[in-house]
Amino acid sequence: MNDQDILQKQADTIRFLAADMVQKAKSGHPGAPMGLADIVTILSRFINHNPKNPKWINRDRLIFSGGHASALVYSFLHLSGYDISLEDLQAFRQLGSKTPGHPEYGEVPGVEVTTGPLGQGITNAVGFAMATKYAANILNTQDTKVITHKVYCLCGDGDLQEGISYEACSLAGHLGLDNLVVIYDSNAITIEGSTDLAWSEDVKARFEAQGWQVSRIDGHNFDEIQTVLQNASEQTKPYLIIADTTIAKGACKMEGSHHAHGAPLGEDEIKNSKIKAKFDPDLKFYVDPAVKARFSCAVEKGELSEAIWQKMVQNDLSQEQKDLFEALLYPDFTKIQWPEFEVGASVATRDSNGKILNAIARAIPGFLGGSADLGPSNKSELNDMGSFPHGRNIHFGIREHAMAAISNAFALYGLFIPFNATFFIFSDYQKPAARLSALMGLKNYFVWTHDSIGVGEDGPTHQPVEQLSQYRALPNFYTFRPADAVENVKSWKKALSMDAPCAFVCSRQGLKVLKDDRAYGDVANGGYLLTKRDNAHITLMASGSEVFSALQAGCKLANLGVNANIISVPCFDLLVQQSPEYIANIIHKNTKVLAIEAAGGQEWYRFADEVICMSGFGASAPAELLFEKFGLTAEHIVQKVCEMLGVTYQNVVGCKV
Repeated sequence: MNDQDILQKQADTIRFLAADMVQKAKSGHPGAPMGLADIVTILSRFINHNPKNPKWINRDRLIFSGGHASALVYSFLHLSGYDISLEDLQAFRQLGSKTPGHPEYGEVPGVEVTTGPLGQGITNAVGFAMATKYAANILNTQDTKVITHKVYCLCGDGDLQEGISYEACSLAGHLGLDNLVVIYDSNAITIEGSTDLAWSEDVKARFEAQGWQVSRIDGHNFDEIQTVLQNASEQTKPYLIIADTTIAKGACKMEGSHHAHGAPLGEDEIKNSKIKAKFDPDLKFYVDPAVKARFSCAVEKGELSEAIWQKMVQNDLSQEQKDLFEALLYPDFTKIQWPEFEVGASVATRDSNGKILNAIARAIPGFLGGSADLGPSNKSELNDMGSFPHGRNIHFGIREHAMAAISNAFALYGLFIPFNATFFIFSDYQKPAARLSALMGLKNYFVWTHDSIGVGEDGPTHQPVEQLSQYRALPNFYTFRPADAVENVKSWKKALSMDAPCAFVCSRQGLKVLKDDRAYGDVANGGYLLTKRDNAHITLMASGSEVFSALQAGCKLANLGVNANIISVPCFDLLVQQSPEYIANIIHKNTKVLAIEAAGGQEWYRFADEVICMSGFGASAPAELLFEKFGLTAEHIVQKVCEMLGVTYQNVVGCKV
């Protein structure tokens, strides 16, 4: 059997494994895996990876942006020698299997990142390439190269139509990411039919305008695929390979049909297609030993490559390189010298957060990040630490969605702890990537400033109202809204100990630094009893700037003979995870509960009898006038408590907290 024949058999094996998987599951996407089989067969010869150690730092990253082509992913990983068996392929899309409907990081050995929502994967690939570039800049010397790998990405028409791809690919071109190779599966098919229905742009011209090198090939011609991937090793810019392919290539009747995108081909169609390819039509999930041997060469090659690399790391690196590499792999948070703040001082939590970011960065060499062109406003600049790709300040430009997905890749790379920053109102643009961050359990940190109607004169377009509730509803995502600088420090200490993404929702306006004494519990519990009064009648709960208003209200109520306990809730998500016993110790059963928050706040009814919150959008005016207009001042809180308890309201003046 000559080389072309074995290549064809390798590609057809991928095709029919994918078709059999989708058919057995009675759902899935056979079209893209069959169309990409030829490319992946050749690509398998170029990828430098170790299937027996999927976490090897210097492995090439292979990102499947079109996550619906998961049958292709699993077939490739199985054939290459990863811990995915034929039985796992046969359990495709079934409960508890290693082969879910879309590739999931942490569930499938060899899957670099969870993909599925189109556009995310190609943006992750840009992020991986950025992380690779920075890692090489800080670890490599002229004589020793710790980081030398490439990032490969397979994407499709849908990925490139999504707006996030424009954001990410523009940044990749600007940065000249010559370690990035994107293979565009140009099959001209969407679910509804031909891409001509809604898309007619010149993709080659678009990418060249963004600073990429571009080649076009027949995606089923092994020689052309081989040549273009060889050329990729000599690129000086990010490289786009436009591969003209046919969806469901190799299918007997459905080749080229949009009906092959997202439904099983059918038993007869698969049998006839196997006959056409000279495969036994009665064998399902069959892998010829010669095919398996060719693909599984990746194991021997990968183990040898990693062994050579490990020897270089052990013998050739300077002590300085070794120490830095160790610090990147195993960050020591005990080295952080946390900032301290004067009690009674007025400090916006965006300002205290800026000091915290710098304190972490000084102690943790892998801590890096940036803002979507709002660094001075977010207070997110790392002082004297330079600009990416040689420094730790990443200038994302006005690309909030791409920024979040790129940060996900940095968190997955294995050496870095990223943060990203913007105004809280623009977190809406980040939601899809933030959700994937939560799904993967990444240590990715979101800094969101200008947290409420306290933004003031910019008006309702820039005043977040529903965003707190949205992110509190996101599983495995922890949103901190600290009441002062001290809570901000404690929030970060808790967040760094967690394997989950966290957000810090910070004020623009100054907030009084409170004494660091708690009646019961602490920030790590999500909520705690800040002030406890004997024989309390009411419990006031609040987060962020409204905590001080609650404290003022508690003082005024005491002068009316009404005793109020005050609970600060910097992280609602953590509070709801506490035991019933803990909740009972901070919310006394004999008190009514009033929650106060300058946001939508419907989730507070989980604990509260009444909630003072926003029921609509804000307005354009100074912040203090807005808090008065929308009933978020201490005086309004007192009025509401009197109404709840049937107490005659009196205006109390001269109360000091």
